[in-house]
Amino acid sequence: MQKLEEIKGVGPKTLGLLKKLNINNSYDLISFYPFRYEVIKRSDVRNLKQDDKIIIDGVVESIPSVVYFKRKMNKMTFRLNTGNFLLNVTIFNRAFLKNNLAINSTITIIGKYDKLKNTVIASDIRFGGLSDKESIEGVYHSTYGLSGSKIKKYIDEVLKDYDVINYVPESIVSKYNFMNKLEAVYEVHNPSNIQKLEQAKEGLKYEELFIFMLQMNYLKLSKNKQVGIKRNVDFKEVNKFIEDLPFKLTEDQLTAVNDIYNDLVETTKMNRMLQGDVGSGKTIVAIIGMYINYLGGYMSAMMAPTEVLANQHYSNISKIFKKYNIKVALLTGKLKKSERDRVASLINKGEVDILIGTHALITDDINYHKLGLVITDEQHRFGVNQRSAFKNKGENPDILYMSATPIPRTYALTLYGDMDITSIKTMPSGRKKVTTILKSETEIMDVLQLMYQELKKKHQIYVIVPLIEESDKLDMEWIEKIEAQLNKAFGKYFKIASLHGKMSSDEKAELMEQFKQNKIQILISTTVIEVGIDVANATMMVIYDSYRFGLSTLHQLRGRVGRSNLDSYCVLISGRETKRLEILTKTNDGFVISEEDFKLRGSGDLFGVRQSGDMNFMLADIKYDYSLLLKARDDSLEFLKQNKDIEKINNPHLKELIIRTSELG
Repeated sequence: MQKLEEIKGVGPKTLGLLKKLNINNSYDLISFYPFRYEVIKRSDVRNLKQDDKIIIDGVVESIPSVVYFKRKMNKMTFRLNTGNFLLNVTIFNRAFLKNNLAINSTITIIGKYDKLKNTVIASDIRFGGLSDKESIEGVYHSTYGLSGSKIKKYIDEVLKDYDVINYVPESIVSKYNFMNKLEAVYEVHNPSNIQKLEQAKEGLKYEELFIFMLQMNYLKLSKNKQVGIKRNVDFKEVNKFIEDLPFKLTEDQLTAVNDIYNDLVETTKMNRMLQGDVGSGKTIVAIIGMYINYLGGYMSAMMAPTEVLANQHYSNISKIFKKYNIKVALLTGKLKKSERDRVASLINKGEVDILIGTHALITDDINYHKLGLVITDEQHRFGVNQRSAFKNKGENPDILYMSATPIPRTYALTLYGDMDITSIKTMPSGRKKVTTILKSETEIMDVLQLMYQELKKKHQIYVIVPLIEESDKLDMEWIEKIEAQLNKAFGKYFKIASLHGKMSSDEKAELMEQFKQNKIQILISTTVIEVGIDVANATMMVIYDSYRFGLSTLHQLRGRVGRSNLDSYCVLISGRETKRLEILTKTNDGFVISEEDFKLRGSGDLFGVRQSGDMNFMLADIKYDYSLLLKARDDSLEFLKQNKDIEKINNPHLKELIIRTSELG
């Protein structure tokens, strides 16, 4: 496998940027597929409407003018002569192109057409004119300092001499008449036409799903062979702990506690998914599981996806266990070295009963004593790597996954077939349902009035502004427009701040802390607010361009408010279809919403933005490709039945994959 540093043009700086995108080798690079495609064809300006996409070529008519503002941001403007029209062009953060834009130079502009101002808000400038022949181009995720076109250049360099790894058995390739994998990979990066592109994607998606289902089914078949830890714990002790809680558990929470208790006192290893809606009370169930594990004489570790959520869990769990003299510790990557060394020393000596943290929990220098229970919060499966890392540190610990993204039972049985599933559907008493209101863009004054009503009560508001392009390149005009609008309405009386992709992790954390302390009343975010963040005083979520999100994502965002007994609201602003969004105004049930989301999103749109798959697949998405997933499930089961002796499998890559999976189980 070719090393990244061996690719022409890849130096130390580029290497670091590629790794930031989780591209660590040439396989990762060629698997870094476009997230959407564009048909490159000259637009007819006469037929364009307000805010339509435009692709047009012409010659530069005026010397570009650049204005600098805020943290090194800039806006460049000039005129473009298309032969038939004179267009104004505005582009953000591309001042470095100014010297290349000489008068009479031929360029191509891609962007959004503001018909009223006869202006193109450009997202890309290319040097040279358009071909009269229509073409298809992939659009890649990028990062600051590394453009999608550069990434494509490196991919093409690797594809000149690349030996692909095939995981799908030849018999299955023939069965479905899949395209040769090397040809398929090349076609996905360099589409020749829509039909061939669809055929290429089909085979590559199937391979991702086949690998996933092969691992899942292997773990499922070997599940009953796994011996776990048997604990001698009297349920009366557990019940006493539950009765001492300052609130009453719901029926579903009690059922979940019973499921976990029965798992922990049996010798068969627990491998359970606890799924429940936002705010349904999964965390307290997990805490009771930790208490059962403690009574059995074992240590628990809880891994959260972010520093903020880990800190929040640590604070809440420490309060609950304080009177029980149970030692709780926090371990994250952001701890000062002295504090990290202190916590690591306590863990290594066996003086910690419950450890909360991020991926820092599985670093090599942490040695657990009698680790019996591992809980991963909000981890979108597969999770086998974490399982493997903990397996080497504990005594084959029991595993509990928690997810606030409920999925329909039919899908759950397929995707989490190696797990037992417990669902919490009833909500704790005292929590009010979030009222969801749908507004069009023309009703913005109504939205501002609703916001003012909450601000008058000294409550706080989240405002979500989605990125127009899914990359670090922000559509600054759109963000500034919202910020200016809100400042005009509320800036004299309330503090407004923006959270966006160009900020460092520390800057984001500091801003969130200010919001939690009510030093900021309106927080505008161009990134999804972190799952699990608790700001009880935040009572309104306003989401612009809400049609850009899936229903489940909107429901997750809505869950950031309504985290107290205060009346809370979610305002969806949409300039497009509203029928799909109306579902959210009628129900707060995440299970119902996820069912509708799966039904409505169908097979997807080849030229739309691909939503990331639940399992972090590069191409496949279970919501769009469920029928393909079912084929992969059945085929992988049949393959495992026919190849019980792993050593006799003649595909070396497939053989290695199954051996690795057996070690992870």
